[in-house]
Order: sequence, then structure tokens, then C-alpha cells
Amino acid sequence: MAITLLVATVVVFLVLEILPGDPASFMLGMEAQEDTLSALRAQMGLDQPALVRYFKWVLGLLSGDLGISYTYDVPVSELIIERIFVSLPLAILAIVLSTVIAIPLGVIAASRHNKSSDLIIMGFSQLGIAIPNFWFAMLLTIVFAVMLRWLPAGGFAGWDAGFFPALTSLLLPTVSLALPQSAILARVTRSAVLEVIQEDYIRTARAKGVSRGSALWNHALRNAMIPVVTIMGLQFSFLLAGTIIIENVFYLPGIGRLIFQAISQRDLIVVKDLVILLSAAVIIINFIVDVLYAVIDPRLRGSGHA
Repeated sequence: MAITLLVATVVVFLVLEILPGDPASFMLGMEAQEDTLSALRAQMGLDQPALVRYFKWVLGLLSGDLGISYTYDVPVSELIIERIFVSLPLAILAIVLSTVIAIPLGVIAASRHNKSSDLIIMGFSQLGIAIPNFWFAMLLTIVFAVMLRWLPAGGFAGWDAGFFPALTSLLLPTVSLALPQSAILARVTRSAVLEVIQEDYIRTARAKGVSRGSALWNHALRNAMIPVVTIMGLQFSFLLAGTIIIENVFYLPGIGRLIFQAISQRDLIVVKDLVILLSAAVIIINFIVDVLYAVIDPRLRGSGHA
């Protein structure tokens, strides 16, 4: 994990270094005087060698000092803490909703392989994969916000306004994110369960008198969960880091919208910090998924000794 993060810091820093221009010239404009640019670059630390700036940045990350935003002139940590309370609940709600929808549908499709219900579920899942989530988000907005006026079309009420107003603001973005992800997860669940129900121990359990439903839900599903949990971990990482489009569609003040604004304003310190923090989140989530493998399948706990 440490090596991966270290490599990520090097890659992110180098990629942003080779971009043309710098934040100082972007902030002052094309017609700024050279002495004014030099003074601003010195104030922002851009006049120092790249290696010095890299080590200062990494040491700041290790000490919790994420620097000062060029655009907002406030600590980057404050921006992230303020926005994470929008993006994190949104990602959690989306992964929970997609799991609740996808796993039962995937199991039902596998248990009725090549029957009408299997074909219908897989047809809808294929449609969910094909439809872009931002287009689906706009359809939901038109139906539930513009026509029916049940939910707000955008913005975030804030947790200070109360739990239910804040949750209402996140409902349409949650559904927009969850349904395409549930389509992918349903197909993975179906494939994994189909592979497991053909194993000998499932036939043995049925021969011993275990009911078809019990063998399917209590035996087959648990042994099919490793690829499902892998996809869930990848999806949660995507939902946490890849909500830029959805947050812009619904004008949510989250991490994704902050990244978009920082890129458009060339606020490179915010971009670097956010990318590294999201990379760390992905690495930690993958570690948790690896640990869950041993929880799901006890045979993996002794694999090291073997």
C-alpha cells in the first residue's frame, strides 16, 4: 500500500508538472506583467525546483498539511472535509441501493437460467449498462422534479437543514448512480452463482434433503460472493471518486464537483491532494475487500500456512 501510494504521488506530480502554463499565469491572465507573475510565483512557491516542491508536498501530506487553495485561499483540508459529507453519503447510499437491487436479481436469474425471468432481468441489466448515468439522471430530473415535483431538481439542502431534507436532495443522484452499477453487479452475481450451483457440494446438499432455496441462498450465494465483493469494492471506489458528472448535473457541492472546479481553475494543489486522497481511498477499499475474502471463505484463512 505504501509503495503504491508513493508511486501515485510521483505520477500525479509529474503529470501536473508537464502541463503547459501554471496557476499564476492563469490567475493573472495572459496580459500580466512578468514581474507581477514572478512575484506571484514566488508567493505560491512555484519558483522552487520541482524536486523541492515534490518533497514539500509529500511531507505536507504525511503531516496533514494539504496546503492552501490557490482559488479559495483556504486550507485544502477544509474544502475536502466540507465536500466529503456530500460525496461519502452519496456513495454509500448508491452502493447499498445497487447491492439490494442487484444480488437478489442476479440470484433469481441464475436459478431460472435461460427462462423468461432470466432473459428479462439480463435484458434490463444490459439496458442499464448501455444507458449513460448522466442521461438517466436528466430523465429522472424531468420526471420526478419537473413533471411530478416530488423531489428537488438539484442543489443540496445541507445536513444542518435536517436529515430528511438532506436525504431528499440525494435521492435522485443516488438512483442515477445506483441503477447502472446494479446492472453490472447483477450480471456478475448471476455468472458467479451459475458457476457455483454446478459444483458437486451443491448436488450433495440437495441429495441430503436441503431445499432448493436453502441450497441456493445459504450455500451457493456465499461461495459465489468473492467475485461479487470484488466488483462491489471497485464500484464503491468509482462512486467515491467518479461522481464528477452526476454532481455537476445535480449541482451537488461534493468532491467530484470540487475536482471539476479545481481543474477548470487550474488550482493544482487541490487537484493533487484530491487525486492522492482518492487513490488512498481506493487502495484501502481494496485492502478491505481482500480481508473480506477470508471472512466469506474460511478456506482462504489457512492458505498462507499451506
